[in-house]
Formats: sequence, structure tokens, C-alpha cells
Amino acid sequence: MIFGRQRRERFLEAVTGFETAVRAQDPDRAERAFQELHRSFGDAGPHEVAQAAPRLAALLPEVPPGPRGTVAVIVGACVERGADPLACAPAVFAELAETLAAVGEFCERWAQTGGGEFPDPQDGEAGPALFDRVGAEEALAWFSLSQWEMASVALLNHRQVRTALDGSLRTRLLRALHAVRGATGHDTKCLTYALLVLDDEPLVVLHRPTGTGYAMRMSGIGDNFQLHTLLADVLVGGGQVPGRAPSAQEAAVCRDVPGQVLTTGSFNLMTPGGEWVWNEGTPSDIPVVDGVRLLVLDPPPYERSWPAGRFFPGMRGDLVLERVLDAAETRRWLGSCTPPS
Repeated sequence: MIFGRQRRERFLEAVTGFETAVRAQDPDRAERAFQELHRSFGDAGPHEVAQAAPRLAALLPEVPPGPRGTVAVIVGACVERGADPLACAPAVFAELAETLAAVGEFCERWAQTGGGEFPDPQDGEAGPALFDRVGAEEALAWFSLSQWEMASVALLNHRQVRTALDGSLRTRLLRALHAVRGATGHDTKCLTYALLVLDDEPLVVLHRPTGTGYAMRMSGIGDNFQLHTLLADVLVGGGQVPGRAPSAQEAAVCRDVPGQVLTTGSFNLMTPGGEWVWNEGTPSDIPVVDGVRLLVLDPPPYERSWPAGRFFPGMRGDLVLERVLDAAETRRWLGSCTPPS
């Protein structure tokens, strides 16, 4: 028992050693402490993880660009093991914004120096030639982008982090991710979708075949495949509209149960203007009309199946029916919608 406690204490000792070395600007000592962080993390107990995460997050601005992304991943891993995500989020997202700014500069300099195929941030390596071409910090930012995505998504799995994230910062991050993807083709879908997740979001749903309407509220839904399955569970499974109801397991994996289960679609999701709301998109694609997101359900034009589940396995999703709209209110909403083609 004493031996086990000593093993766990190694992680906090490594954190302390790393803090000291980074703040003393001692690269050799910091490298040794950094390696010890890796070695000892797996044996860390819950109380050590809880203490270490906010300390490492606060240290991020002082960590050199090379290991900074890896330290962010360790912070995210600590959060996944129970550390307080709110205590870590401000520093992680501030550094994510700085990293994305540096990646943007990387893209500009790459284009200015001849362009060509971008180095693979997963398989490539930042070296002197690349440093000379685009700048060391910019190159390191590019190669660490996937690490910042992992760390950020680990935090965004938590509703309290998503709801506390400043709206202007969220917009800035999404704009930067869009620019990076446009310039490089690099897939930033996971982080983009995590930043687009809506919580406690009102949703009016109109079922056009029956002329009925429903006031709902959604939280933590990563994509429209997940939303589609939950809509069928609430409306068809709840006896509100006819159709195929998902099984209990199909619905559960879209809320908080691990895994995936094959399901078949029950509707065609439509905007009030008559455009498709693609299952591959996110609930944020649903237009806002008179201050509330408005979704129209039409019969499916053909059978579509997919693995029901959560786009973010660590994020709890939910969709609740708050009330059934009366006939007059439903007619008003439907009257503003383009008829089906």
C-alpha cells in the first residue's frame, strides 16, 4: 500500500519539477521532468490528477512551443480522469487561440514561399529547413494542431465548459479553424463540431404530414445523425407521430450509453425554406426563425440507415419535449414554411 502511494506521488513530483525547470528556463532539466510526467501519469491517483491539471494548464504560456501541445494533451487526459475542466479551460483555450493564429501565419508563409503540398501534421516532422521557410514557432504550431484539438475536445465534452466559453472567443476559434481547413484541407471536424454544440437550446419541430408541432430543448448533440435518432425516439417512440421508433438501445447510445447500434431514419429534416438539413451536419445548421431554431420533418424520400450513437463518445446528449404546440400555433409556424417540393 505504501509502495502504491509512493508510485502515485511521482506524478505530482514530476509536475513540481517541470514547473520549476520551465520557470527557471532550464531546458535540460525541463526535458527530464517532461519525460517523468509521461512515465508517472499512468500511476497517478485521482487526487494527484485533480491537483496537477490546473497547475499544468496555468503553466502552458511558459512552456516552450515544442512540448506545449503535449502538456495540453496531458491536461485533457487529467480532465478525462476526473480533474476539474473549468479550472483548466481558460488557459487551454487561450493557448489554442494563439496556436491557431500561428498556424494561420504558417499557412500564409507557406503560400508566400512557393506553396505546394502541406506537410502532414500527423506523420511529418518539424526540422531546420521548415523552420527557415516559415518560422520555428509557426512550424511547431502546425505540427501540434492535432494535440490542441484532442485537449480542447476533452474539455468541451463537459457542458459547463461549453456554456462558460466566451461567445466572441468561440467565434474567433471557429473562424480560424475554417480558415485553416480552407487553406490546407486539414480536417478540423472534431474540434469544429465540438465548438458548435448547442446546450439548453430551444427547438421548434413541425411534423408536416400530421400538421403537428412541438417545443423541444436540446443539449450536447454532436451531429444531426444523433439528433435525428433522438427526434424519432421522442416523437415516434413517445406516440406523438407515426413511423418507426428507434429501439431503447438505439436511443440510449445517443444519450449516454457507450457504443453504436444500427438504426434507420424516420424523417427528412428540412429548413423552413425547403432545404435539406443534412444528417452529416450539426444542429447549429437549423435556421433561427423569430428567435428559435425551426425544423420541419417530412417523410423520408428513401430508406437511410446509419450507426446510431454519439459523435462525441464522452459527451452526454439530450433532447426533451417541453410541450405540444396547439393547432393555431402550429398553423402559424407552418404558414411561414415553404411547401414541400
